[in-house]
Amino acid sequence: MSMTYLPAVHADVKIPALGYGLWQVPPEQSAELVSRALQTGYRLLDTAEAYYNEQGVGKGIRDSGVAREEIFVSTKVWNTHHGYAQTLQAFDASQRRLDLDRIDLYLMHWPSRIRDAYVETWQAMIRLRDEGRVGAIGVCNFSSGQLQRLIGETGVTPVVNQVELHPYFQQQKLREFHREQGVITQSWSPLGLWWQNPDPGSSVLQAPEILELSERYGKTPAQIVLRWHLDSGLATISKSVRPERIVENFQLFDFALTPREIKDLAGLDRRDGRLGPDPETADF
Repeated sequence: MSMTYLPAVHADVKIPALGYGLWQVPPEQSAELVSRALQTGYRLLDTAEAYYNEQGVGKGIRDSGVAREEIFVSTKVWNTHHGYAQTLQAFDASQRRLDLDRIDLYLMHWPSRIRDAYVETWQAMIRLRDEGRVGAIGVCNFSSGQLQRLIGETGVTPVVNQVELHPYFQQQKLREFHREQGVITQSWSPLGLWWQNPDPGSSVLQAPEILELSERYGKTPAQIVLRWHLDSGLATISKSVRPERIVENFQLFDFALTPREIKDLAGLDRRDGRLGPDPETADF
């Protein structure tokens, strides 16, 4: 099995299609789990200052035995550090915690509409890119309208927009806008699991269409859904603190869904499928 990569339109980088996410990974476990993920074959690590585990991520990279140039590291600036000077300071702090000379992808975690400083934040990120301190810059959780404003006021298009996306919430209109602008769509919550979901049994992993494909391919429902992301041209971030799941979630490169199967799964999309906050109304 080998990783697949998505070439960026707006930067000279190739982004691993499958990443290991560090959200909700306890700081004291992060180094060991990062090292294990890298040894399994993951090459993208997705962390953030708000995850409080950047220091462990850096240690896990050093402990893994995998060459730094093979690893694509992404971290994020949090909402409370929006603004030009604040973003530069937040980046310096993240870089110190990671103990890396260069960060491959720096992301704005949320647009934080109540602060309304995401354009200034983006301008600081452009400076970091131009100075060579980051390889590429992108955003998370931006709507098409927010992206239009960002691009219109700065002339710089994000390489990535990392958003909630899963078979129950496929974001087709946003993805079409991304294609028009040359933005890579990267999925968080790719399995449709959310810590505040009151009914875990309603997960897409229980959908009959997913269970049928699981039986057909001899793969777990989670592997079917993650493969759907890859076969749909998406980058995706999987996460687990269980070593066996870290391995299982990587075992995606020995099969592929057919175009017909991908089309059939489009029928799972729901108008009310969003599980997390809406960036247009989120008040943080």
